Amino acid sequence: MQKNQCWREDKKMQNCKISVIMPAYNAEKTIDAAVKSVIGQTFQHWELLIVNDCSTDRTKEKILAWAKRDPRIHAIENPQNMGVAQTRNQGVERANGEWIAFLDSDDLWEPNKLEMQVKWVKKFHARLVFTGSAFIDKDGKRIDYCLNVPKKVVFRELLKQNIISCSSVLVQKKLLLHYPMVGKDMHEDYAVWLSILKNEGICAYGINRPLLIYRVSPKSKSGNKGKAALMHWRVYRHIGLGFIPSVYYFLWYMGRNLKKYGRIWGRMK
Repeated sequence: MQKNQCWREDKKMQNCKISVIMPAYNAEKTIDAAVKSVIGQTFQHWELLIVNDCSTDRTKEKILAWAKRDPRIHAIENPQNMGVAQTRNQGVERANGEWIAFLDSDDLWEPNKLEMQVKWVKKFHARLVFTGSAFIDKDGKRIDYCLNVPKKVVFRELLKQNIISCSSVLVQKKLLLHYPMVGKDMHEDYAVWLSILKNEGICAYGINRPLLIYRVSPKSKSGNKGKAALMHWRVYRHIGLGFIPSVYYFLWYMGRNLKKYGRIWGRMK
């Protein structure tokens, strides 16, 4: 596999800027902690693009305050409410870095998240890297469960369960420009990861450490299990999977997801 230009002449990836994309909608209660987890990264060559999707609370005010405080933080305002997929795409298009990391405005990173991913990119010449996850409830209380991830995953394995959390990825910008996020009625990020692995013929590399701290909310798309299952099915059809293969992999998804969320919700009670 041809190495990314960041590695030519044995250059370190410290010279490659990472663009962190943070979509935000009515996130006044959580966005400060999310931004602080970016600022606290041990890898410091980043820019943070916070894209406000027409929030109706104090989210915009908070974003502007952070942008004034740190020149690496940029405030972007959607002209109208566009949804999370198009909001992320807006950030990708405006990004100056060759690498993209997503962080939702209610999630958090461990301080060495980006540093560890940079090392993985260099070690494996990876184009898509993701991490394991820890979990917190809506009030920020830790849940006694961590999502473990394999060292690498290929297309057919990813069909069985989406183990690539969007807020955990580091991915080449050019891949996201070629495979933008689409649709409001499916898991748009999952469709992107599947499309990349299928069409580019690559694998995604996982770091089996809970470097992402994911906030679980019953009101989120993933919190509504019936809606999440339907959205998962739509991803299979969107990427061109036939009906019978879709049923086969959907059964895998249902089994693994019931086990995963059974553990999470059981530890929240």
